[in-house]
Amino acid sequence: MPAVIVDCAIYRGGRRTDGPADFSDALAEARAEGDAFLWLGLHEATEKEFAMVSSEFGLHPLAVEDALHAHQRPKLEVYDDSLFVVLKPVVYEPQGDTVTTGELMVFIGDSFVVTVRHGEGAPLAAVRARLEAEPDVLKHGPTAVLYAVSDAIVDHYVEVADELQLDLEELEAEVFAPDSGSSAPTAARIYNFKREVLEFRRATGPLAAPVARLAGAGVPFVHEHAQPFFRDVNDHLLHVNEQVDGLDRLLTDILSAHLAQMGVRQNDDMRKISAWAAMAAVPTMVAGIYGMNFKHMPELRYVWAYPAVIALMAVAVVGLHRQFKRRGWL
Repeated sequence: MPAVIVDCAIYRGGRRTDGPADFSDALAEARAEGDAFLWLGLHEATEKEFAMVSSEFGLHPLAVEDALHAHQRPKLEVYDDSLFVVLKPVVYEPQGDTVTTGELMVFIGDSFVVTVRHGEGAPLAAVRARLEAEPDVLKHGPTAVLYAVSDAIVDHYVEVADELQLDLEELEAEVFAPDSGSSAPTAARIYNFKREVLEFRRATGPLAAPVARLAGAGVPFVHEHAQPFFRDVNDHLLHVNEQVDGLDRLLTDILSAHLAQMGVRQNDDMRKISAWAAMAAVPTMVAGIYGMNFKHMPELRYVWAYPAVIALMAVAVVGLHRQFKRRGWL
């Protein structure tokens, strides 16, 4: 069990204090004091390991099932003895333009907070350290932890959205560059970028409703004075969702413009091929006629017949070339 416990501490008056090593004894001590709470952090706990926690903290079986099995949508569930929140932190790799999502479940109840993390994204050590440096915030209890965690994740959303915006501007400049080629990898890159934006949207979009609910009144286990803080988180999240919608629309427009450019270039290529084929057809026709093995053909016995035919073919080809050039086919 200690392998999955990242951290376990009792907080009294907004400050971390030493407590029993066993989380069961620590929870009993926090509940006995009234103004203290226990923060237990877990990382990828198995069903057997999490069963000890769920029975001790009285967590709802449906919430426990969701916490054990990843791939949940961001959501907020209210149970009799606890509040269950699912968040999806994201990690963006600029080198590969890839967005990966993790999962973070937060249980809030009577004098306790349990965080369950899946994946490598959003380690909570920095959040815990920041909270411990702000006892005035931490003294509000488990609500402060929920706010700090959600605020850190949404703030990282803002950073990722800005990174995606910069990469999109680079991609846009590449697509609309005058000397850009109409290659298939460009379209594939746009499509892959669109999939990464979609993955990002799956983390940010569904979270809007739970955060808006936390910003309102009447949510159990949430301190009433925390509503302005959650409204701030909600504002940042709305900004991110608007930015993600804009990225998705721009990517669709860029992909459509790129495909249109490819169509125009292909039409230009076909016109050039047709022009050269037309110019090649004239001498081929004349040479084909005079290459036929007939005895009686005009101009066969003239001394200047051969140069005249060559000149005729040259004049015809030059005339066609000037005509196609004037029309922009060449």
